[in-house]
Amino acid sequence: MKIRIKTPSRLHFTLIDLNGAHGRIDGGIGVALNYPNVLIEAEKADKIIVEGEKKELTEFIAKNVIDKIAPGSGIKIKVKSTIPEHIGLGSKTQLSLAVATAISRINGGTFSVRELARIVGRAGTSGIGAAAFEHGGFIMDGGHTFGPGKQKEKFLPSSASKAPPAPIIIRQDVPEDWLFVIGVPNVDRGAHGAREVGIFQKYCPLPLSEVEKLSHLILMKTLPALVEGDIQNFGESLFEIQRVGFKKVEVELQDPVVKKLINHMMMKGAYGSGVSSFGPAVYGLVEGIEAAEKLALETELFLKKHTGGSVFISNVNNSGVEIEETDLILLSS
Repeated sequence: MKIRIKTPSRLHFTLIDLNGAHGRIDGGIGVALNYPNVLIEAEKADKIIVEGEKKELTEFIAKNVIDKIAPGSGIKIKVKSTIPEHIGLGSKTQLSLAVATAISRINGGTFSVRELARIVGRAGTSGIGAAAFEHGGFIMDGGHTFGPGKQKEKFLPSSASKAPPAPIIIRQDVPEDWLFVIGVPNVDRGAHGAREVGIFQKYCPLPLSEVEKLSHLILMKTLPALVEGDIQNFGESLFEIQRVGFKKVEVELQDPVVKKLINHMMMKGAYGSGVSSFGPAVYGLVEGIEAAEKLALETELFLKKHTGGSVFISNVNNSGVEIEETDLILLSS
């Protein structure tokens, strides 16, 4: 059997509760994107063979998964495209889940996406990436129980957390003509590894008032606007989120050009703009391809004037991962 897997990427709008006063932390909101993607092709082999992009990381993921769910087996993986690392689009989660899904299916496994996320050590803080892989759309997850003996006892990013994937509270289709223009300045990549852990340790717990303000904004503006198809209020809420809670911390830690680009997108017609995860990817929300192309051009001009960088347009992926399986049939002579 051969298998072809194409994943979405994702925008992470914000973590919700990094205070824990009610015995629960994390939670978050975000959307799956149709571009960029992880695209792999895989088939059974006698050992682990990886070709294409991110070879070393893919080999590491494959060995870890095989050791846990298919000891002694092998796989050949061709990595045809990947998502740029450490810019805020969830690259490692998508590659990890793609590889784990391929290994599971080729070996007859029936693991769920949540089980595979735990096997590869993802979704221990934010559940947006795993849910984007599985379902697509707009996602809100419910975080983790918090305290001694609970799912989490410390404030930690997903890369350092062993908590199970968070439950999905809301999953909603997003209109196809709601487009995101994403600009990635040529500045330092987003916080990861030890630096990311250090940020959580330094700034958490957040003041309860910040968490309450953010929760109110999401409950009474972001979510109703999405359900009613109100792009203006949905976009406004995303921009307002940049100034409250943990997202405010993430924005303040960015290179100054990132903050300038957020404001630039708003001045050039975006309904909402912000930084995804720890950045430096900045998104601007518009309606329709004409508006998207106009904002993309304005973003390109801005980046050329400042740091340089890349710009692309994507709509929301409302279906999640694409998986194609092909049985190999040998013809008799």
